Amino acid sequence: MENVTLTDGPPPAATALQPPSWNTGDDVGVSQELRTPEELVAKSIAPVNREYLRPPPSRPSTNNSNSTVGVENDDAAEAKSGPILKEKKSKRQIKRERQQELKSPLHICPEVAKSGKVSACPYNDKCRFSHDLEAFKAEKPADIEGSCPFLVYEGSCPYGLGCRFAGTHRDVSAQTESLTRTSSEVNFFNKDTQKLLWKNKMKFPKAEATLKLLGLKGNPKNKTLADKEENGQVVPEERATDTKKDSNEVASDSITPSISPEDVDENNLADDIRPLKKAKSSVNEICSSQINNGSGVQGEVLDSNCDVNKQEPTFDVITDSDKSLKLQLREKKLIDFRDKLYLAPLTTVGNLPFRRVCKVLGADVTCGEMAMCTNLLQGQASEWALLRRHSSENLFGVQICGAYPDTITKTVELIEQECSVDFIDINMGCPIDIVVNKGAGSALLTKPMRMKSVVEAASLTVDTPVTIKVRTAYYEGKNRIDSLIADIGNWGANAVTIHGRSRQQRYSKLADWDYVYQCVRRAPKSLQVLGNGDVFSYLDWNKHKTECPELSTCMIARGALIKPWIFTEIKEQRHWDITSGERLDILKDYARFGLQHWGSDSKGVETTRHFLLEWLSYTCRYVPVGLLDVIPQRINWRPPSYYGRDDLETLMASDSAADWVRISEMLLGKVPAGFSFAPKHKSNAYDRAENG
Repeated sequence: MENVTLTDGPPPAATALQPPSWNTGDDVGVSQELRTPEELVAKSIAPVNREYLRPPPSRPSTNNSNSTVGVENDDAAEAKSGPILKEKKSKRQIKRERQQELKSPLHICPEVAKSGKVSACPYNDKCRFSHDLEAFKAEKPADIEGSCPFLVYEGSCPYGLGCRFAGTHRDVSAQTESLTRTSSEVNFFNKDTQKLLWKNKMKFPKAEATLKLLGLKGNPKNKTLADKEENGQVVPEERATDTKKDSNEVASDSITPSISPEDVDENNLADDIRPLKKAKSSVNEICSSQINNGSGVQGEVLDSNCDVNKQEPTFDVITDSDKSLKLQLREKKLIDFRDKLYLAPLTTVGNLPFRRVCKVLGADVTCGEMAMCTNLLQGQASEWALLRRHSSENLFGVQICGAYPDTITKTVELIEQECSVDFIDINMGCPIDIVVNKGAGSALLTKPMRMKSVVEAASLTVDTPVTIKVRTAYYEGKNRIDSLIADIGNWGANAVTIHGRSRQQRYSKLADWDYVYQCVRRAPKSLQVLGNGDVFSYLDWNKHKTECPELSTCMIARGALIKPWIFTEIKEQRHWDITSGERLDILKDYARFGLQHWGSDSKGVETTRHFLLEWLSYTCRYVPVGLLDVIPQRINWRPPSYYGRDDLETLMASDSAADWVRISEMLLGKVPAGFSFAPKHKSNAYDRAENG
């Protein structure tokens, strides 16, 4: 670890008794010593002990959400002097530049790097990567201090000479015959399935049968009864009977998902049944291809569901006499979330290495980052990577987001077939504009009938438990989940998580836990209700569980980002005055997990650095317990500028992206020339006035 020195102020001892003489006009920094801790708390300012206070550093911009740090030879001046607008390049030009870049010596062929032999590449001269080993060794950056993260496995490092820790490798010549290693991750995307998705030849027999059963089969863009709502209310049943129905569009107001013979057009009956029989054979075809490869979906022994001798159940039209065959909720798998510590699905920062860190610190339930259904159905490898699971995640779920029942239903069937998950969570609360504008996320809160169709179709298609995550409402002051909570359990959801904020509110106010309690008490006994919002200490956890015993558990989101040891605090019922060294050890674990997940070559190192910096943009908000006059810290407190109890703690308290880069260099070596970073998330925004 490199020595950390302060460059922007004297040590705390030199300023312990000196009152601040600055006047910046900021409520956080102005005359804090003249206010009592109670007055500071009332203004949502962290009451840091006055002996640790220091003048806020002078920077041209204080908006860290939009600031960019550029580093080139330890000087950011050149990065700032670059042009604001970049020349727009065509796709062909970008592709040509990418191909030329791959031919550079630094982009060595992976097969050549593994074995150290040019002859190891099966493509020879047709390979798109460089095969010049000597040029690669000459231009390769210096090794990073530390040992290769893959040395814990038997066999060689999978990145060979390309590893940034190659100096710590064992004798490569003695290990070339044992390059395979046992991966601790599962849910790798099957290439055969990806090709079927690319060619739009993937069959979804269960999804098609469920959509037919519920009368949802047809073009989702057509205006169906499920979308006909007035003033955000469900269309009354007596008015629904006046709506026209055709062969592809059946009224969705019927609670029991069954189709009588009168609902089926005799002329189209044969056409409706035939594709379902073909879907059966397509599933067997996929399984047979996996058998020929000698492996299952996850590269393990073939699952019993893909046995060639096992017949896939056919999904025919269900008549009134077959209603008793419908899968009931009590027959499905169930998950007990009660009193379990649940790490919320977190976009960008809730990646697999971060979840591993939280598991080490006490998390019981983990959930992958939100994945878009359309991207999954298109076979995008980057989206399927969000479903990756580590072996330490013993209770793991994935979160998907979609706008229509057909896309969500096909996605859950595909996930159950391809992945090992314990539950599937459907996001109905994402406030991001690009998601909402497509009718997904929080937009579903304005369409209760579509919410019903989505949950019913998904839960009937798969045996895996289906859960949903919602906000209190779309518009602030127009809460509506309390009117739907009684029906959500009847739709087939195993659990529902209520984030105590509206979509419009974002994070501008504290979560409304009183409304969450109200919804919990209205929920049926069979439905587990989880609360979410502002849990930042074990006292917050205890308070919610005491005030509402019916609450199953609390989902922890930003609290885990700012201090992932919150899970340890809740289990041990204490405030952990964690030291800077202990916090650095947690960051070291993250870096090691990141290198194992994204790779130990140059590309993997920089990917790990990028996500580490995203996480550090949250951890800097933590104020050590030993520095506070009032504990515990609240999640909405704004920390003032302060000195830590040592240099490292002071560095970790900085809200400057340049200091986050310095921390990353302590773990992952120097950043490359021309490096720049801008935090992605804006978690303090209030929506525009035109949204209500």
